[in-house]
Amino acid sequence: MIFDPFGDFSARGYLRNFAGEKDSEIVKRLEHSSFSTGIDEAFSFLGGKDRITYDDFLDVHRILFEAIYPWAGQDRLTTAAELAISRGDVLFARPHDMRRSVDFGLDLARDPADMAKKPGEIMGYFAYGHPFLDGNGRTIMVVHTELAQRAGISIDWGATDKAQYLTFLTRELAEPGKGHLDGYLGPFVGRAVGHEQLASHVSRTSGLDSSTPSIDQNKVLGSVEDTALAARYEQQELRQEVARSESQKERGRSDGDRGGRER
Repeated sequence: MIFDPFGDFSARGYLRNFAGEKDSEIVKRLEHSSFSTGIDEAFSFLGGKDRITYDDFLDVHRILFEAIYPWAGQDRLTTAAELAISRGDVLFARPHDMRRSVDFGLDLARDPADMAKKPGEIMGYFAYGHPFLDGNGRTIMVVHTELAQRAGISIDWGATDKAQYLTFLTRELAEPGKGHLDGYLGPFVGRAVGHEQLASHVSRTSGLDSSTPSIDQNKVLGSVEDTALAARYEQQELRQEVARSESQKERGRSDGDRGGRER
């Protein structure tokens, strides 16, 4: 089934791409070309920010994909506010809730200790938010890599396996804060590389060019107001809330421990 949230695939191609292209293989190549062209600018942009915000997330997406999509840099609250978007068994955050998830991940990541300890959990909050109709994984990876750099670490994405990574990411989304993705990423975490190396560091990631396509693709399940989806949303949001609460409690304990040692 074609992912067609705008409902005009036959007239304007996949997600209204500038070329009006409908062939998925050609669209993937266009996306990768746009990403490869913009990645250096994206890291330069982030490097000039003292504090990375949700709006910076939007700007990174715009930089990476403005060559292919007219809506690049616009989140789902703007492009598809009434639609429930899923991939496989994962139902992503409601458009009105996605910023909260991304903001929480950014807040955690601003503490170098949290970023170094929980890179997978933070990645999970970004992925659950799923701000865009397409290009989420690459946008998130660029922002996440910059945040890791600031925490003094890097993830050897080139050594990871795309299928395994997606398996553990799916588990992280189903059970946030349980360490699923942190457990997988742990062996690939090392010291930070030079900032000038970040673009090439990310570009080595397996499957980044979609040459190894995922089995599951984004799809529209219906309206966010659909009563049949309400229970799924409520269950997911409760799990997210519990995970966020536990992380905040843990941060409070860590802050208390540091304060006690300082005294």
